[in-house]
Amino acid sequence: MYNRPLIATSFLIVAAVLGIIFFLDITFWPTYPQDYFKRAFYMQFGPLVICVELFIAGIQLMIGHSKANFTLALFAFTALLDPIFKIFGLFTNTIPLYALICLSVCAAIALWMALSNKFGLKKISYPALLGSFIFGLLIDLFFNGI
Repeated sequence: MYNRPLIATSFLIVAAVLGIIFFLDITFWPTYPQDYFKRAFYMQFGPLVICVELFIAGIQLMIGHSKANFTLALFAFTALLDPIFKIFGLFTNTIPLYALICLSVCAAIALWMALSNKFGLKKISYPALLGSFIFGLLIDLFFNGI
């Protein structure tokens, strides 16, 4: 019973700390206006989006929302596909190694919780699991330059 708030709080802390680090690295005002339309400008928002997903999943887990398992799976697929694409050499990764390891550990825990319905929230269905995988894949592909 006490594990859910503890895990949710740790997810929120990790998301907030890494989100602040990633936010400070973003260049919002490029030198030239045409830089807004380049791939590199949008790629810098990818790590921040993953942190926002983790933060939302942590809030939903904290309050015991019925869609928390879907959000946990969405975060997990988005965060785990990034290093998988890097390992296979499909994309370059903009996330530093320390954050990649931290987010991968959080994603593995989140995926395990979402699939096992650890805290008795609404069980994730197979179509919802497939949807979270597809959304996570699209988010990762968007921020990696496709």
